[in-house]
Amino acid sequence: MQTLTVDLGARSYPIHVGAGLIGRAELILPHLPMPRVAIVTNSTVGPLYLDTLRAALEDAGVSVLPIVVPDGEQYKNAETLGHIYDALLAARMERKGTLIALGGGVIGDLTGFAAATYLRGVPFIQVPTTLLAQVDSSVGGKTGINHPLGKNMIGAFYQPRLVLADTDTLDTLPDRELSAGLAEVIKYGLIRDAAFFAWLEENMERLLARDGEALTFAILRSCRNKAEVVAADEREGGLRAILNLGHTFGHAIEAGLGYGVWLHGEAVAAGMVLAADLSRRLGWLTVAEVERVRRLVRRARLPDRAPDLGLPRYQALMGLDKKVEGGRVRFVLLKRLGEAVVTADVPEALAAATIEENVASV
Repeated sequence: MQTLTVDLGARSYPIHVGAGLIGRAELILPHLPMPRVAIVTNSTVGPLYLDTLRAALEDAGVSVLPIVVPDGEQYKNAETLGHIYDALLAARMERKGTLIALGGGVIGDLTGFAAATYLRGVPFIQVPTTLLAQVDSSVGGKTGINHPLGKNMIGAFYQPRLVLADTDTLDTLPDRELSAGLAEVIKYGLIRDAAFFAWLEENMERLLARDGEALTFAILRSCRNKAEVVAADEREGGLRAILNLGHTFGHAIEAGLGYGVWLHGEAVAAGMVLAADLSRRLGWLTVAEVERVRRLVRRARLPDRAPDLGLPRYQALMGLDKKVEGGRVRFVLLKRLGEAVVTADVPEALAAATIEENVASV
């Protein structure tokens, strides 16, 4: 096991990364104000890992309430959130009870938002079981649900007490989900870690083959990058926005197709290629550098073109992005590979050309 820390002063918390961690209750116990937890998971992850986590905690004297919700991005909504509240209220969960998110990004976001709002805030712990959640969504305190008009438009910044990333869970992860997680891994190389991007170019096949050493290195390097950004800008007042590379286009893809049709990482991958192409049109990247991005995305078995929703639909959906200020879309783009910038100074014609020339039929 290796441990990183998200440095937020009194609210700092550890990220433990290693094999076999779900069964180690001693890693969780110090973060419980009282020996009572609710484990929120879904119908896919629950049968795989709920019994192990529950047994470890109950053997340590912790009372466990399991809450199982349907699996899928389309269930990251107010109705599922209400189901979690219903279960907590029916069980009379108290303010010192802790919510544990056991699953991928959807479960982490839902559970975190439930924890932020139930009784005006109760502790929660992230136990991410997908690569995407382990390298990105479980770290940093972004929680929320989707709305039919936009992704993650309703939520809160609310930090976990602990992130427990058990790399053994990646053994049961479908290939498509593994690739989706690699999109966020590639993102860190593009926005602030050129050496990591080069490492990914050398080691992508090892990651796809689930080489344990390579995956552990990629998870730790990604988490370290995110932890540093979050520590510098917890609530996205400036720097943290670079973590959204590819997300302005990607969220439009997800909302436009319908949540769950493309995985989040697939949409982000295509969005990163569009962001790289738009950066080229602004004179920041070369054609060869854009091709490096496109090639690595394809090698990760991810889409390098966006679905053809039609330009007006893209423009309408991107206008709902959380980074919009004064009615202007703020894009996360690349000054060079390894250095991101947030800017609203993008001619509309260039953004339109990027979309129109990088789409494929759905």
